[in-house]
Amino acid sequence: MSDTLVSEAARGFRGRILVIDDEADIRESLDLLLSSEGYQVDGAENAAAGLRRLEAGVYDLVLLDLMMPDRSGLELLEELRQWDRQTPVFVITAYGSIESAVRALKAGANDYFTKPWDNEKLLIEIDRMITKGRLEQENIHLKRALKQRYSFPNIVGKSERMQTILDLVARVAPTRSTILITGETGTGKELIAKAIHANSPRADKMFVAVNSGSLPPDLLESTLFGHVKGAFTGAVSARKGYFEIANGGTIFFDEVGNINLETQAKLLRVIQEREFMPLGSSETVRVDVRILAATNADLKRLVEEGRFREDLYYRLNVINLVMPPLRERKEDIPLLVEHFFDKYSRENNKFLGPDGRSLLRFEPEAMEVLMEHSWPGNVRELENAVERAVVLAREPRVPVDVLPEHVLHSSGIRIRRDAKGYLPPDASLFEIVADFERRKIIEALESANWSQTEAAEALRIPLSTLNQKIKRLEIAIPKKSELARR
Repeated sequence: MSDTLVSEAARGFRGRILVIDDEADIRESLDLLLSSEGYQVDGAENAAAGLRRLEAGVYDLVLLDLMMPDRSGLELLEELRQWDRQTPVFVITAYGSIESAVRALKAGANDYFTKPWDNEKLLIEIDRMITKGRLEQENIHLKRALKQRYSFPNIVGKSERMQTILDLVARVAPTRSTILITGETGTGKELIAKAIHANSPRADKMFVAVNSGSLPPDLLESTLFGHVKGAFTGAVSARKGYFEIANGGTIFFDEVGNINLETQAKLLRVIQEREFMPLGSSETVRVDVRILAATNADLKRLVEEGRFREDLYYRLNVINLVMPPLRERKEDIPLLVEHFFDKYSRENNKFLGPDGRSLLRFEPEAMEVLMEHSWPGNVRELENAVERAVVLAREPRVPVDVLPEHVLHSSGIRIRRDAKGYLPPDASLFEIVADFERRKIIEALESANWSQTEAAEALRIPLSTLNQKIKRLEIAIPKKSELARR
Protein backbone atom coordinates (compact mmCIF):
# COMPACT_ATOMS: atom_id res chain seq x y z
CA MET A 1 0.00 0.00 0.00
CA SER A 2 1.37 3.44 -0.91
CA ASP A 3 2.18 6.12 1.70
CA THR A 4 -0.75 8.22 0.41
CA LEU A 5 -3.23 5.39 0.84
CA VAL A 6 -1.87 4.59 4.31
CA SER A 7 -2.18 8.21 5.45
CA GLU A 8 -5.69 8.45 3.96
CA ALA A 9 -6.73 5.25 5.70
CA ALA A 10 -5.30 6.57 8.99
CA ARG A 11 -7.46 9.68 8.68
CA GLY A 12 -10.57 7.61 7.98
CA PHE A 13 -10.60 8.73 4.33
CA ARG A 14 -13.75 7.47 2.59
CA GLY A 15 -13.59 9.05 -0.84
CA ARG A 16 -13.44 12.22 -2.93
CA ILE A 17 -16.61 14.13 -3.71
CA LEU A 18 -17.08 17.11 -6.01
CA VAL A 19 -19.92 19.55 -5.22
CA ILE A 20 -20.99 21.70 -8.19
CA ASP A 21 -23.42 24.40 -7.04
CA ASP A 22 -23.55 28.16 -7.57
CA GLU A 23 -24.79 28.80 -4.02
CA ALA A 24 -21.85 29.23 -1.60
CA ASP A 25 -23.91 28.29 1.47
CA ILE A 26 -24.96 25.00 -0.18
CA ARG A 27 -21.33 24.15 -0.98
CA GLU A 28 -20.25 25.04 2.58
CA SER A 29 -23.00 23.01 4.27
CA LEU A 30 -22.26 19.95 2.11
CA ASP A 31 -18.54 20.38 2.79
CA LEU A 32 -19.20 20.43 6.55
CA LEU A 33 -21.52 17.42 6.42
CA LEU A 34 -19.34 15.27 4.18
CA SER A 35 -15.97 16.21 5.71
CA SER A 36 -17.23 15.19 9.14
CA GLU A 37 -17.91 11.73 7.68
CA GLY A 38 -14.36 11.34 6.33
CA TYR A 39 -14.86 12.48 2.73
CA GLN A 40 -12.55 14.89 0.92
CA VAL A 41 -14.73 17.58 -0.64
CA ASP A 42 -13.96 19.95 -3.52
CA GLY A 43 -16.31 22.70 -4.59
CA ALA A 44 -17.08 24.34 -7.94
CA GLU A 45 -19.19 27.50 -8.23
CA ASN A 46 -20.46 26.91 -11.78
CA ALA A 47 -20.58 24.37 -14.62
CA ALA A 48 -17.32 25.56 -16.23
CA ALA A 49 -15.37 25.26 -12.96
CA GLY A 50 -16.95 21.86 -12.35
CA LEU A 51 -15.92 20.62 -15.79
CA ARG A 52 -12.34 21.78 -15.20
CA ARG A 53 -12.27 19.91 -11.88
CA LEU A 54 -13.63 16.75 -13.51
CA GLU A 55 -11.09 16.87 -16.32
CA ALA A 56 -8.20 17.45 -13.92
CA GLY A 57 -9.03 14.98 -11.13
CA VAL A 58 -10.69 11.70 -10.21
CA TYR A 59 -13.76 11.69 -7.94
CA ASP A 60 -15.74 8.91 -6.32
CA LEU A 61 -19.00 10.86 -6.64
CA VAL A 62 -20.38 14.18 -7.93
CA LEU A 63 -23.19 16.22 -6.35
CA LEU A 64 -24.60 18.42 -9.11
CA ASP A 65 -27.08 21.30 -8.99
CA LEU A 66 -29.39 21.47 -12.00
CA MET A 67 -29.81 25.25 -11.99
CA MET A 68 -26.64 27.32 -12.50
CA PRO A 69 -25.99 30.72 -14.08
CA ASP A 70 -23.57 29.79 -16.90
CA ARG A 71 -25.29 26.59 -18.12
CA SER A 72 -27.67 23.99 -16.75
CA GLY A 73 -26.45 21.03 -14.73
CA LEU A 74 -28.32 18.81 -17.17
CA GLU A 75 -26.10 20.02 -20.05
CA LEU A 76 -23.00 19.44 -17.93
CA LEU A 77 -24.23 15.94 -17.04
CA GLU A 78 -24.83 15.08 -20.70
CA GLU A 79 -21.33 16.28 -21.62
CA LEU A 80 -19.74 14.40 -18.74
CA ARG A 81 -21.44 11.17 -19.77
CA GLN A 82 -19.97 11.46 -23.28
CA TRP A 83 -16.52 10.66 -21.90
CA ASP A 84 -17.12 9.35 -18.38
CA ARG A 85 -19.87 6.80 -17.77
CA GLN A 86 -18.40 5.50 -14.51
CA THR A 87 -18.36 8.35 -11.98
CA PRO A 88 -21.65 8.35 -9.97
CA VAL A 89 -23.63 11.62 -10.15
CA PHE A 90 -26.36 12.67 -7.69
CA VAL A 91 -28.49 15.59 -8.87
CA ILE A 92 -29.64 18.05 -6.19
CA THR A 93 -32.12 20.79 -6.99
CA ALA A 94 -34.85 22.91 -5.45
CA TYR A 95 -36.98 22.23 -8.51
CA GLY A 96 -38.09 18.70 -7.71
CA SER A 97 -40.56 18.08 -10.46
CA ILE A 98 -41.00 14.60 -11.85
CA GLU A 99 -40.07 15.93 -15.29
CA SER A 100 -36.67 17.22 -14.07
CA ALA A 101 -36.00 13.97 -12.24
CA VAL A 102 -36.78 11.83 -15.30
CA ARG A 103 -34.65 14.01 -17.60
CA ALA A 104 -31.70 13.84 -15.19
CA LEU A 105 -31.95 10.06 -14.79
CA LYS A 106 -32.22 9.61 -18.56
CA ALA A 107 -29.11 11.77 -18.99
CA GLY A 108 -27.14 9.44 -16.72
CA ALA A 109 -27.72 10.60 -13.14
CA ASN A 110 -27.61 7.83 -10.54
CA ASP A 111 -30.01 9.41 -8.06
CA TYR A 112 -32.06 12.56 -7.42
CA PHE A 113 -32.46 14.70 -4.25
CA THR A 114 -34.47 17.85 -3.64
CA LYS A 115 -33.53 20.80 -1.44
CA PRO A 116 -33.73 20.72 1.52
CA TRP A 117 -32.43 17.15 1.59
CA ASP A 118 -32.45 14.59 4.38
CA ASN A 119 -28.83 14.45 5.64
CA GLU A 120 -29.07 10.87 6.90
CA LYS A 121 -30.63 9.57 3.67
CA LEU A 122 -28.07 11.47 1.55
CA LEU A 123 -25.13 10.04 3.54
CA ILE A 124 -26.53 6.49 3.33
CA GLU A 125 -26.97 6.73 -0.45
CA ILE A 126 -23.52 8.29 -0.95
CA ASP A 127 -21.89 5.52 1.10
CA ARG A 128 -23.87 2.84 -0.77
CA MET A 129 -23.00 4.26 -4.19
CA ILE A 130 -19.27 4.73 -3.48
CA THR A 131 -18.98 1.25 -1.91
CA LYS A 132 -20.82 -0.30 -4.87
CA GLY A 133 -18.59 1.59 -7.33
CA ARG A 134 -15.42 0.47 -5.61
CA LEU A 135 -16.49 -3.18 -5.57
CA GLU A 136 -17.31 -2.95 -9.28
CA GLN A 137 -13.94 -1.31 -10.02
CA GLU A 138 -12.07 -3.93 -7.99
CA ASN A 139 -13.86 -6.65 -9.97
CA ILE A 140 -13.03 -4.91 -13.26
CA HIS A 141 -9.39 -4.45 -12.22
CA LEU A 142 -9.12 -8.12 -11.19
CA LYS A 143 -10.53 -9.31 -14.51
CA ARG A 144 -8.36 -6.82 -16.38
CA ALA A 145 -5.24 -7.94 -14.48
CA LEU A 146 -5.91 -11.55 -15.43
CA LYS A 147 -6.59 -10.54 -19.02
CA GLN A 148 -3.44 -8.44 -19.20
CA ARG A 149 -1.32 -11.21 -17.68
CA TYR A 150 -2.36 -13.70 -20.33
CA SER A 151 -3.45 -11.67 -23.34
CA PHE A 152 -0.30 -10.90 -25.28
CA PRO A 153 -0.40 -13.84 -27.72
CA ASN A 154 1.28 -11.91 -30.55
CA ILE A 155 4.08 -10.51 -28.40
CA VAL A 156 6.74 -13.18 -27.99
CA GLY A 157 9.56 -12.86 -25.51
CA LYS A 158 10.82 -14.32 -22.24
CA SER A 159 13.82 -12.00 -21.88
CA GLU A 160 13.97 -9.68 -18.90
CA ARG A 161 13.78 -6.64 -21.21
CA MET A 162 10.53 -7.83 -22.81
CA GLN A 163 8.99 -8.92 -19.52
CA THR A 164 9.64 -5.42 -18.17
CA ILE A 165 7.93 -3.93 -21.23
CA LEU A 166 4.90 -6.23 -20.90
CA ASP A 167 4.57 -5.50 -17.19
CA LEU A 168 4.57 -1.77 -17.99
CA VAL A 169 1.99 -2.28 -20.76
CA ALA A 170 -0.27 -4.08 -18.27
CA ARG A 171 0.03 -1.13 -15.86
CA VAL A 172 -0.55 1.71 -18.33
CA ALA A 173 -3.21 0.10 -20.54
CA PRO A 174 -6.20 0.85 -18.24
CA THR A 175 -5.28 4.55 -17.93
CA ARG A 176 -6.05 7.53 -20.18
CA SER A 177 -2.38 8.54 -20.40
CA THR A 178 -0.71 9.44 -23.69
CA ILE A 179 2.17 7.05 -24.41
CA LEU A 180 5.26 7.46 -26.60
CA ILE A 181 6.74 4.20 -27.89
CA THR A 182 10.33 4.52 -29.11
CA GLY A 183 12.69 2.05 -30.71
CA GLU A 184 14.37 1.01 -33.91
CA THR A 185 12.46 0.00 -37.03
CA GLY A 186 11.03 -3.49 -36.75
CA THR A 187 11.02 -3.77 -32.95
CA GLY A 188 7.22 -4.13 -32.73
CA LYS A 189 6.06 -0.64 -31.74
CA GLU A 190 2.64 -0.95 -33.41
CA LEU A 191 2.17 -4.40 -31.85
CA ILE A 192 2.69 -2.85 -28.40
CA ALA A 193 0.25 -0.03 -29.25
CA LYS A 194 -2.41 -2.59 -30.22
CA ALA A 195 -1.77 -4.50 -26.98
CA ILE A 196 -2.29 -1.31 -24.97
CA HIS A 197 -5.59 -0.65 -26.76
CA ALA A 198 -6.77 -4.27 -26.48
CA ASN A 199 -6.20 -4.26 -22.72
CA SER A 200 -7.82 -0.88 -22.07
CA PRO A 201 -11.45 0.08 -21.33
CA ARG A 202 -11.53 1.31 -24.96
CA ALA A 203 -10.98 -2.17 -26.40
CA ASP A 204 -14.49 -2.33 -27.87
CA LYS A 205 -13.95 0.97 -29.74
CA MET A 206 -11.83 1.78 -32.79
CA PHE A 207 -8.05 1.50 -32.97
CA VAL A 208 -6.97 3.80 -35.81
CA ALA A 209 -3.35 3.70 -37.01
CA VAL A 210 -1.92 6.70 -38.87
CA ASN A 211 1.31 6.36 -40.84
CA SER A 212 2.48 9.92 -40.29
CA GLY A 213 5.37 9.71 -42.73
CA SER A 214 3.49 8.45 -45.78
CA LEU A 215 1.03 11.32 -46.26
CA PRO A 216 1.72 14.87 -47.53
CA PRO A 217 0.81 17.64 -45.01
CA ASP A 218 -2.49 18.72 -46.64
CA LEU A 219 -3.74 15.18 -47.02
CA LEU A 220 -2.65 14.31 -43.47
CA GLU A 221 -4.73 17.15 -41.98
CA SER A 222 -7.78 16.15 -44.02
CA THR A 223 -7.24 12.53 -42.98
CA LEU A 224 -6.96 13.44 -39.29
CA PHE A 225 -9.61 16.14 -38.93
CA GLY A 226 -11.94 15.49 -41.85
CA HIS A 227 -13.43 18.16 -44.10
CA VAL A 228 -16.71 19.68 -45.17
CA LYS A 229 -18.02 19.66 -48.71
CA GLY A 230 -16.16 22.21 -50.86
CA ALA A 231 -13.30 22.68 -48.36
CA PHE A 232 -10.83 22.26 -51.20
CA THR A 233 -10.74 21.20 -54.82
CA GLY A 234 -12.00 17.67 -55.04
CA ALA A 235 -13.92 17.76 -51.73
CA VAL A 236 -17.21 16.79 -53.35
CA SER A 237 -18.68 15.56 -50.07
CA ALA A 238 -18.06 15.88 -46.34
CA ARG A 239 -15.77 13.31 -44.75
CA LYS A 240 -15.07 12.35 -41.15
CA GLY A 241 -11.44 12.38 -40.05
CA TYR A 242 -9.61 9.74 -38.06
CA PHE A 243 -10.10 11.62 -34.79
CA GLU A 244 -13.87 11.52 -35.17
CA ILE A 245 -13.80 7.89 -36.32
CA ALA A 246 -11.67 6.96 -33.30
CA ASN A 247 -13.95 8.79 -30.82
CA GLY A 248 -14.07 6.72 -27.63
CA GLY A 249 -11.13 4.63 -28.84
CA THR A 250 -7.43 5.01 -29.62
CA ILE A 251 -5.49 6.74 -32.37
CA PHE A 252 -1.91 5.62 -33.03
CA PHE A 253 0.60 7.90 -34.76
CA ASP A 254 3.39 5.83 -36.29
CA GLU A 255 6.58 7.82 -36.98
CA VAL A 256 5.15 10.91 -35.30
CA GLY A 257 8.46 12.75 -35.83
CA ASN A 258 7.61 13.12 -39.53
CA ILE A 259 4.57 15.37 -38.92
CA ASN A 260 5.12 18.94 -40.12
CA LEU A 261 5.13 21.84 -37.64
CA GLU A 262 1.75 23.28 -38.70
CA THR A 263 -0.02 19.96 -38.19
CA GLN A 264 1.88 19.51 -34.91
CA ALA A 265 0.22 22.70 -33.61
CA LYS A 266 -3.24 21.36 -34.48
CA LEU A 267 -2.44 18.00 -32.93
CA LEU A 268 -1.35 19.75 -29.73
CA ARG A 269 -4.71 21.56 -29.59
CA VAL A 270 -6.61 18.28 -29.86
CA ILE A 271 -4.58 16.81 -27.00
CA GLN A 272 -5.10 19.89 -24.82
CA GLU A 273 -8.68 20.85 -25.66
CA ARG A 274 -10.09 17.52 -26.92
CA GLU A 275 -11.62 19.35 -29.85
CA PHE A 276 -10.79 20.35 -33.44
CA MET A 277 -12.31 21.94 -36.52
CA PRO A 278 -12.65 19.94 -39.75
CA LEU A 279 -11.08 21.63 -42.79
CA GLY A 280 -13.39 24.30 -44.17
CA SER A 281 -15.63 24.29 -41.08
CA SER A 282 -16.10 26.93 -38.40
CA GLU A 283 -17.65 24.48 -35.92
CA THR A 284 -15.63 22.51 -33.38
CA VAL A 285 -16.00 18.79 -32.85
CA ARG A 286 -15.34 17.39 -29.35
CA VAL A 287 -13.78 13.95 -29.07
CA ASP A 288 -12.56 11.56 -26.41
CA VAL A 289 -9.56 9.83 -28.00
CA ARG A 290 -6.52 8.27 -26.38
CA ILE A 291 -3.31 9.08 -28.25
CA LEU A 292 -0.43 6.66 -28.67
CA ALA A 293 2.61 7.66 -30.72
CA ALA A 294 5.71 5.89 -31.95
CA THR A 295 8.99 6.93 -33.51
CA ASN A 296 12.42 5.58 -34.37
CA ALA A 297 13.80 9.15 -34.39
CA ASP A 298 15.40 11.08 -31.53
CA LEU A 299 12.60 13.56 -30.79
CA LYS A 300 14.78 15.53 -28.35
CA ARG A 301 17.28 16.15 -31.13
CA LEU A 302 14.43 17.16 -33.48
CA VAL A 303 13.25 19.64 -30.81
CA GLU A 304 16.76 21.11 -30.57
CA GLU A 305 16.87 21.44 -34.36
CA GLY A 306 13.49 23.22 -34.40
CA ARG A 307 11.78 20.45 -36.35
CA PHE A 308 9.52 19.26 -33.54
CA ARG A 309 7.52 21.35 -31.07
CA GLU A 310 8.85 21.13 -27.54
CA ASP A 311 5.37 21.49 -25.98
CA LEU A 312 4.04 18.64 -28.15
CA TYR A 313 7.03 16.49 -27.24
CA TYR A 314 6.27 16.81 -23.52
CA ARG A 315 2.56 16.19 -24.15
CA LEU A 316 3.32 12.97 -26.00
CA ASN A 317 6.09 11.81 -23.69
CA VAL A 318 3.94 11.34 -20.58
CA ILE A 319 5.00 7.69 -20.46
CA ASN A 320 7.84 6.39 -22.63
CA LEU A 321 8.06 2.72 -23.60
CA VAL A 322 11.47 1.93 -25.08
CA MET A 323 11.46 -1.16 -27.29
CA PRO A 324 14.76 -3.07 -27.10
CA PRO A 325 16.46 -4.09 -30.36
CA LEU A 326 16.58 -7.81 -31.07
CA ARG A 327 20.39 -7.91 -30.68
CA GLU A 328 19.86 -6.97 -27.00
CA ARG A 329 17.40 -9.80 -26.34
CA LYS A 330 18.81 -12.69 -28.33
CA GLU A 331 17.42 -15.23 -25.86
CA ASP A 332 14.03 -14.48 -27.48
CA ILE A 333 15.17 -15.58 -30.95
CA PRO A 334 14.33 -19.31 -30.54
CA LEU A 335 10.82 -18.43 -29.29
CA LEU A 336 10.28 -15.99 -32.14
CA VAL A 337 11.49 -18.54 -34.69
CA GLU A 338 9.04 -21.12 -33.35
CA HIS A 339 6.22 -18.56 -33.40
CA PHE A 340 6.92 -17.57 -37.02
CA PHE A 341 7.32 -21.21 -38.10
CA ASP A 342 3.81 -21.87 -36.76
CA LYS A 343 2.39 -18.75 -38.42
CA TYR A 344 3.82 -19.33 -41.90
CA SER A 345 3.38 -23.11 -41.90
CA ARG A 346 -0.33 -22.49 -41.38
CA GLU A 347 -0.44 -19.78 -44.03
CA ASN A 348 1.31 -22.05 -46.54
CA ASN A 349 -0.36 -25.27 -45.29
CA LYS A 350 3.08 -26.82 -45.12
CA PHE A 351 4.74 -29.16 -42.58
CA LEU A 352 1.87 -28.96 -40.09
CA GLY A 353 1.55 -31.51 -37.31
CA PRO A 354 -1.77 -33.01 -36.12
CA ASP A 355 -1.95 -30.32 -33.40
CA GLY A 356 -1.73 -27.53 -35.98
CA ARG A 357 1.81 -26.62 -34.95
CA SER A 358 4.72 -26.44 -37.38
CA LEU A 359 7.06 -29.43 -37.67
CA LEU A 360 9.85 -27.24 -39.04
CA ARG A 361 13.04 -26.78 -37.07
CA PHE A 362 16.34 -25.16 -38.04
CA GLU A 363 19.42 -27.34 -38.04
CA PRO A 364 21.86 -26.36 -35.23
CA GLU A 365 24.18 -24.68 -37.74
CA ALA A 366 21.35 -22.50 -39.05
CA MET A 367 20.17 -21.66 -35.54
CA GLU A 368 23.71 -20.67 -34.63
CA VAL A 369 23.77 -18.24 -37.57
CA LEU A 370 20.48 -16.72 -36.42
CA MET A 371 21.83 -16.25 -32.91
CA GLU A 372 25.01 -14.57 -34.15
CA HIS A 373 23.40 -12.18 -36.66
CA SER A 374 23.04 -8.58 -35.42
CA TRP A 375 19.49 -8.14 -36.87
CA PRO A 376 19.55 -4.46 -37.92
CA GLY A 377 15.95 -4.92 -39.10
CA ASN A 378 15.02 -6.48 -35.74
CA VAL A 379 11.99 -8.78 -35.38
CA ARG A 380 10.64 -7.83 -38.81
CA GLU A 381 13.90 -8.96 -40.45
CA LEU A 382 13.85 -12.24 -38.49
CA GLU A 383 10.22 -12.82 -39.50
CA ASN A 384 11.13 -12.36 -43.17
CA ALA A 385 14.01 -14.86 -42.81
CA VAL A 386 11.73 -17.48 -41.21
CA GLU A 387 8.99 -16.96 -43.82
CA ARG A 388 11.60 -17.52 -46.54
CA ALA A 389 12.73 -20.70 -44.79
CA VAL A 390 9.16 -22.06 -44.68
CA VAL A 391 8.69 -21.38 -48.39
CA LEU A 392 12.02 -22.97 -49.40
CA ALA A 393 12.07 -25.88 -46.93
CA ARG A 394 11.91 -29.37 -48.49
CA GLU A 395 11.97 -31.29 -45.23
CA PRO A 396 11.28 -30.54 -41.56
CA ARG A 397 14.97 -30.06 -40.77
CA VAL A 398 15.80 -26.67 -42.32
CA PRO A 399 19.44 -26.35 -43.43
CA VAL A 400 21.59 -23.27 -43.14
CA ASP A 401 21.67 -22.58 -46.89
CA VAL A 402 18.01 -21.46 -46.97
CA LEU A 403 18.87 -18.38 -44.92
CA PRO A 404 19.19 -15.05 -46.77
CA GLU A 405 22.65 -14.33 -48.16
CA HIS A 406 23.10 -11.14 -46.13
CA VAL A 407 22.37 -13.03 -42.89
CA LEU A 408 24.94 -15.69 -43.72
CA HIS A 409 27.60 -13.15 -44.69
CA SER A 410 27.12 -10.97 -41.61
CA SER A 411 27.31 -13.79 -39.08
CA GLY A 412 31.08 -14.17 -38.76
CA ILE A 413 31.89 -15.44 -35.28
CA ARG A 414 34.57 -13.49 -33.43
CA ILE A 415 36.53 -15.76 -31.08
CA ARG A 416 38.34 -13.79 -28.41
CA ARG A 417 41.78 -15.02 -27.34
CA ASP A 418 44.35 -13.87 -24.82
CA ALA A 419 48.02 -13.12 -25.59
CA LYS A 420 48.88 -16.84 -25.51
CA GLY A 421 46.08 -17.73 -27.92
CA TYR A 422 43.74 -19.25 -25.31
CA LEU A 423 40.04 -18.52 -24.85
CA PRO A 424 39.38 -16.07 -21.98
CA PRO A 425 37.76 -17.38 -18.75
CA ASP A 426 34.51 -15.55 -19.57
CA ALA A 427 34.20 -17.09 -23.06
CA SER A 428 30.60 -17.66 -24.09
CA LEU A 429 29.22 -21.06 -25.07
CA PHE A 430 29.15 -19.90 -28.70
CA GLU A 431 32.84 -18.98 -28.53
CA ILE A 432 33.75 -22.35 -26.97
CA VAL A 433 31.74 -24.30 -29.58
CA ALA A 434 33.05 -22.13 -32.43
CA ASP A 435 36.64 -22.57 -31.27
CA PHE A 436 36.22 -26.36 -31.13
CA GLU A 437 34.54 -26.41 -34.57
CA ARG A 438 37.26 -24.26 -36.06
CA ARG A 439 40.04 -26.53 -34.79
CA LYS A 440 38.27 -29.71 -36.01
CA ILE A 441 37.63 -28.23 -39.46
CA ILE A 442 41.24 -27.06 -39.80
CA GLU A 443 42.41 -30.57 -38.77
CA ALA A 444 40.16 -32.17 -41.40
CA LEU A 445 41.29 -29.72 -44.08
CA GLU A 446 44.96 -30.27 -43.29
CA SER A 447 44.49 -34.07 -43.40
CA ALA A 448 42.80 -33.70 -46.81
CA ASN A 449 45.57 -31.40 -48.10
CA TRP A 450 43.02 -28.53 -47.94
CA SER A 451 40.53 -30.28 -50.25
CA GLN A 452 37.17 -28.97 -49.07
CA THR A 453 35.31 -31.82 -50.79
CA GLU A 454 37.37 -34.50 -49.00
CA ALA A 455 37.18 -32.62 -45.69
CA ALA A 456 33.37 -32.41 -45.96
CA GLU A 457 33.21 -36.17 -46.56
CA ALA A 458 35.48 -36.85 -43.59
CA LEU A 459 33.34 -34.59 -41.36
CA ARG A 460 30.16 -36.13 -42.83
CA ILE A 461 28.56 -32.78 -43.59
CA PRO A 462 27.40 -31.27 -46.92
CA LEU A 463 30.04 -29.31 -48.83
CA SER A 464 27.80 -26.21 -48.75
CA THR A 465 27.66 -26.43 -44.94
CA LEU A 466 31.45 -26.68 -44.72
CA ASN A 467 31.83 -23.65 -46.99
CA GLN A 468 29.49 -21.60 -44.78
CA LYS A 469 31.43 -22.64 -41.67
CA ILE A 470 34.74 -21.72 -43.28
CA LYS A 471 33.37 -18.23 -44.04
CA ARG A 472 31.79 -17.70 -40.62
CA LEU A 473 34.76 -19.03 -38.67
CA GLU A 474 37.12 -16.99 -40.84
CA ILE A 475 39.33 -19.96 -41.77
CA ALA A 476 41.95 -18.92 -44.31
CA ILE A 477 42.30 -21.43 -47.18
CA PRO A 478 45.85 -21.48 -48.66
CA LYS A 479 46.15 -20.78 -52.37
CA LYS A 480 47.24 -23.64 -54.70
CA SER A 481 50.62 -21.96 -55.20
CA GLU A 482 51.19 -21.96 -51.45
CA LEU A 483 50.19 -25.62 -51.17
CA ALA A 484 52.58 -26.55 -53.97
CA ARG A 485 55.51 -25.01 -52.05
CA ARG A 486 54.70 -27.01 -48.90
